[in-house]
This record gives sequence, structure tokens and C-alpha cells, in this order.
Amino acid sequence: MVEENNTLEKLETILKRLLSNNRDITVAVITSMEGLPILSILPRGYNETRISAMVATLLSISERTVIDMEIGEFQQIYIKGLDGYLLVFDAEPAVLAVSTRVKVKLGLVYFECERVSQEISKILKERNKD
Repeated sequence: MVEENNTLEKLETILKRLLSNNRDITVAVITSMEGLPILSILPRGYNETRISAMVATLLSISERTVIDMEIGEFQQIYIKGLDGYLLVFDAEPAVLAVSTRVKVKLGLVYFECERVSQEISKILKERNKD
């Protein structure tokens, strides 16, 4: 239980740093590949369980599509909406999803999210070793 809390504290620190480094990121979610929420920073009124399930579904479909189209391994999803973007990154054994405002410097967000997804992956893999 203590190790689980330590893992969640590390992940929370990472997500908070991600949001503080880029004010245009409005939502950050870490979910399992199966769609179970691990940790999220969401505005009031958002349903963490529902968002986690949708993100995992997007990931599953995207991974399958990448395989079927023979374009390598899945890396990320980019969805543009009228008011912003949804970006989903592989953080095996989990998934990182962020939502941004429309006027965002996507290059910076991609760079930060790639780095953060690698950190998340490392933390979760270390936890699973024990």
C-alpha cells in the first residue's frame, strides 16, 4: 500500500509539473491500457472513468490500425476540435492523454508529453517489477 501511494505521488508530481510548465494544457489523464483510471487532473464536472475508457478505446483502435496499415508501431494520437486538441501518448503499460486550448504551441506540448510519457512508463514498470 505504501509503495502504491509512493507511485501515485510520483505520477501526480509529474502531471502537476506538466500542467504548470504549459498553461495551455487543461486536462491530463493517466489510464491503464484497459481503460481504468490511474490518475488524472481534470476540471470539475469531468468523469474520470468515462474519459479513461474512451482514451483506452482510442488507443486500442489506433494500435490496431497502425498494425493493419503496416506503418510501424503506435506512438501518439492527435485530434483537433474547434476549441482545442486531444493528444494521446503511449506510456506503456499505461496511456497519457492531454487536452489543450486551441491556441497552443503544439511542438512544445509534444516535446513535454513525450518526455512525461517516458517518465510515467519508467515509474510504472519499476512498480510492476516489485
